[in-house]
Amino acid sequence: MARYRKKSVEVEAFQLTERLLREKAETAEHFVVDGEIMTIWYYEDCARVETLEGVMTADIGDFIITGVKGEKYPCKPDVFKETYELVE
Repeated sequence: MARYRKKSVEVEAFQLTERLLREKAETAEHFVVDGEIMTIWYYEDCARVETLEGVMTADIGDFIITGVKGEKYPCKPDVFKETYELVE
């Protein structure tokens, strides 16, 4: 997973690709935020991400960002590229 920087805060993120979705289709990934178990569900054409604001859809090409509390949320690629830069 690559690392990116937003206004001096580094985050982890990965981009959804067709290959990644094919490999993970019909599986789920669990993570903990403030003691609560949350989930990303992977399908053939998208992922559904449980966020602090509710379940959001991430499409192919979108990034999934891990926030400072461990929360995950999708971000459209154009917004991601304007907001984050790769940490070397």
